[in-house]
Amino acid sequence: MIKDLILNNRTYRRFYQDVKISRDDLMEFIELARLSSSGGNLQSLKYILSCDEKKNSRIFPYLRWAGYLKDWDGPMEGERPSAYIVMLGDSEISANHFWDHGIACQSILLGAVEKGFGGCMFGSIDREGLKKELGITDRFELILVIALGKPKETVVLDEVKDPKDIKYWRDDKWIHHVPKRRLEDLIIE
Repeated sequence: MIKDLILNNRTYRRFYQDVKISRDDLMEFIELARLSSSGGNLQSLKYILSCDEKKNSRIFPYLRWAGYLKDWDGPMEGERPSAYIVMLGDSEISANHFWDHGIACQSILLGAVEKGFGGCMFGSIDREGLKKELGITDRFELILVIALGKPKETVVLDEVKDPKDIKYWRDDKWIHHVPKRRLEDLIIE
């Protein structure tokens, strides 16, 4: 059921690094993105895939892992993602990628969840550093990075208590809590 996939599609930041994701799996996830809607049907998104440790280690340092967790710099060795998808916008097709990246990410991550994986989308990236590291030319806008792996953490949804405090947090057992607004608070009559 789609609701179950969405409920299990959390932002995971710690993984079983030794559980590998194959290139074929990554290609299946990109196929889901390819089949998804695209603004103006321009289909301007392109992807760099990484599922080997050497390339993964080149991507990892350019990501900013958890803005609300000030005392945590990201997963330690052994808990890092086993794959990455670097999402690019091809400026030779269009300078405006509309909402395509959001639709593509959701499709990719739902496909990952269906296979027992999870992920984290990164908009907070040292873009210039990563573009240089991976040899990405100016033709491509680095839109975001998706980290993927077998989740090694529990993420639970809590009801927002204070509408001004939506920050996620971890308890003393490292369970990751994500406050969500109530359905009733989202509907305007």
